[in-house]
Amino acid sequence: MKIENIGSDVTMSMPIADIIDPVLVEEISNITAMGVDIGSRNAKAVLLHQGTLYTSLLPTGINMQDTAQELLDELYTAANIRLEDIGFIVGTGYGRVSLKFTTVPIEILTEISCHAMGAHYLNAETRTIIDIGGQDAKAIQVDPATGKVVKFRMNDKCAAGTGRFLEKAAQLLDLTMFNVGPESLKATKELEVSAQCVVFAESEVISHRAKGETEADISAGVHMASAKRVTGLLRVIPLESDIVFTGGVSNNVGMKHALEKILGKSIVVPKLDMVFAGALGAAVYAQRLAIEARQTHSAAAMASFDLSDLTRRIDDAELSLIARKDVKKIGYLCTYTPPELLTAAGVGFGRIDKCGSPEVVNKGEQITKSVFCDMSKSVLGHFMTKDPMHDALDQVVTFYTCDTMRATSNAIDNYFKPSHGYVVPRTSDKASSRDFFRGEIINFKNDLENLTGKKIEDDKLRESIRLHKTLRQWIHRISDLRKRNRPPLTGSDFLEITRAYRTIPAEEQIPILEDLYKRLSAIPDDDVPRLRIMIAGGIIADGDRRVMDLLEKDIGVNIVVEDHCTGLSPFYYDLEETDDPYRDLANAYLDQAPCARQSPLSKRIDFSGMLAQEYRVDAVIYYFLKFCPSFSQTKSLFTRRYAELQLPALELDTDFSQGDTGQIKTRLEAFVEVLKETKGAKTLCTA
Repeated sequence: MKIENIGSDVTMSMPIADIIDPVLVEEISNITAMGVDIGSRNAKAVLLHQGTLYTSLLPTGINMQDTAQELLDELYTAANIRLEDIGFIVGTGYGRVSLKFTTVPIEILTEISCHAMGAHYLNAETRTIIDIGGQDAKAIQVDPATGKVVKFRMNDKCAAGTGRFLEKAAQLLDLTMFNVGPESLKATKELEVSAQCVVFAESEVISHRAKGETEADISAGVHMASAKRVTGLLRVIPLESDIVFTGGVSNNVGMKHALEKILGKSIVVPKLDMVFAGALGAAVYAQRLAIEARQTHSAAAMASFDLSDLTRRIDDAELSLIARKDVKKIGYLCTYTPPELLTAAGVGFGRIDKCGSPEVVNKGEQITKSVFCDMSKSVLGHFMTKDPMHDALDQVVTFYTCDTMRATSNAIDNYFKPSHGYVVPRTSDKASSRDFFRGEIINFKNDLENLTGKKIEDDKLRESIRLHKTLRQWIHRISDLRKRNRPPLTGSDFLEITRAYRTIPAEEQIPILEDLYKRLSAIPDDDVPRLRIMIAGGIIADGDRRVMDLLEKDIGVNIVVEDHCTGLSPFYYDLEETDDPYRDLANAYLDQAPCARQSPLSKRIDFSGMLAQEYRVDAVIYYFLKFCPSFSQTKSLFTRRYAELQLPALELDTDFSQGDTGQIKTRLEAFVEVLKETKGAKTLCTA
């Protein structure tokens, strides 16, 4: 290890091979990349350059950009490079949103993602991370195969258990953050500091001092109290070894000792100071992003399209929403909920459409009837198991379609979070229906104003309507590329794009979609005929890609369009603007491809048949969840229309258990084999 005095702080350099876990060291590329972690108290940076890892640390100043520039200047000098030599920068931490560099590509990621990746590369078997910073604490479950976050929990707004708490206690004991930890190891008895609030804990510390207790015993009590507070976050995070301790407090030997004592397990100590874990993870992501950027230039020559960058953006947007404390957060259940109003209200939001494991579904079934679909059980199960996204919400809303979702919304309101429901009229042809729905949208607007305490101005709503209209048009244009003989993206890729619409803040999406369209358009078409499949029916939940993976990855056919509410259908309609934005929203949502619960059902069936013809499909997979009240009872009417269009259709009713995967695969393989024979030898079943 080489230490250089650069400016007023210490910059260190060390061979990458000496620091990174030997199992993963070969995955570090030769690309020069940097991670910058701007914490609430200290700013850290890691530079990866020509086989060497450089680190630098500074106190976080008032101007985050100036602090970042200081870090970069120190590392330039140490590595003898210029800013232009850096291939990519990733910013993370408390001040990440303030980082801007015009001459180097930069991306912003949450510290949760970066700490997980940094800990993974320092110790490949990391499964649990305890991260304690100046203002917050987190428990993170990590997938040791990828270094990605599986689940995490954060402390609430209280500072108990964080670096700020320990710093305040140290001051009361006439100690510093550097010696309060070692002092606690000198304790001769276990002194209890029971208060969970920082203010009350201060009073306890003062009281103990007045009673003549030693600084060592009080310090040990403070550390144990902090450790108990932090380990409480592990209740919903499986505590699995290896355990790694990251963040600014990780150098505190007293806290490490207290955590190990409470957990009854040892904490792994990697070869890099764990205050740099987030910056290292950011640097690793920076290398990956640099590689993705280079691959983009040759997109026309690519045989397949890589959407891993979009998936990362989606995952990080969800983590960002969970971590934010400056906005109200809303989850919505149905595609009839207008995100235009949510965007105009300035709330954080996302659709609640995540499929659940059998354990999660079983939890939800404790509230629902057994004859409810797995989607409703998953929603409630995620609330019961305190899934971070669900647990972070301030409110849930839905515009009722099926009775199951109405009951689910009521159960959320009774057991978990405030939940507001609004009625979608079953018919859209009558003027009275449209008047009623306009009134429900205004009720939704009023409830949002009550939640946020801010008025939604009509001009702001019109601006949001235009933004979402533009986003839907871009997504529709991207889908149209699948009309080619050789679709440049898979059906699973398209579902990832629609998931981005429901997850990434709307104002950030236009450049993403423009770039996707440009890259996809550059992929050449050909004149080779292929089997073309439409997926129709009920919702395909987030994470429920089993049927699509079987068709596209195992069997090798092309899913070119979807007639369900997480596919193309919600992006097919347009919105006409008048002087009444609430009327515009009511008309647009009632004129979209209707749910099978709506009347007349023929309107939805006609739309499904039209979509199949427009995308020249060869067959339809009609997919629905068992006990779905809208799509299971109407399946024969849909398949009759497909038969009229001479389109073979296969019905698949399933749940989220995965137990019938083998049976489903066999049915799909047989269905495709018959299609191949019917279409003749000229049709190829390859993507």
